[in-house]
Amino acid sequence: MLDKLVIIDGRDHLLGRLASVVAKELLAGQKVVIVRCDEVCVSGSLVRNRVKYAQFRNKAMNTNPNRGPFHFKAPSKMVWRTIRGMIPHKTARGALALGNLSTFEGIPHPYDKKKRVVIPAALRVLRLRPGREFTVLGVLANSIGWKHQDLLQRLESKRKVKAEAFYQKKKAKAVLKSKAEQAVASELGAVGEILA
Repeated sequence: MLDKLVIIDGRDHLLGRLASVVAKELLAGQKVVIVRCDEVCVSGSLVRNRVKYAQFRNKAMNTNPNRGPFHFKAPSKMVWRTIRGMIPHKTARGALALGNLSTFEGIPHPYDKKKRVVIPAALRVLRLRPGREFTVLGVLANSIGWKHQDLLQRLESKRKVKAEAFYQKKKAKAVLKSKAEQAVASELGAVGEILA
């Protein structure tokens, strides 16, 4: 059964594994939003991944490089492009599927108050052998010319303060609820027996 919208928290997921699961869901008709693309991981050291990206940037059309291929510097666009490569995006079905995907750095406004999920099959801690080197996409992007890392860190620190305040309020409310339930437990027990 398809949900209306699935919001995936990209933090600490491996890029390829995350992309393959998301691509499959998109082709099934699911709408997917990936937040915190700047914290998605790629296996291999930063040096190795910078070399690979430098080789990728060298690929351009000989007569007119403006026609592509385009080399995105933003982490959200890197994730988007990886998923695009796993979808037949030149067909109507693939274009429709790709239209159902949104990717963001950080967690912007409408999604910061909604339930986020992870994909266990793509989590770095479960898939990458301990001790192996890995690169965070935001760090790689920053090293190749993405200019918004400082801005994103400021926005995220503000969001985390709000989220912490909300969580403390929620915890306090849960404690009060449990106390209220305990206070009327004896009365409810009698009512339960009558109803049974």
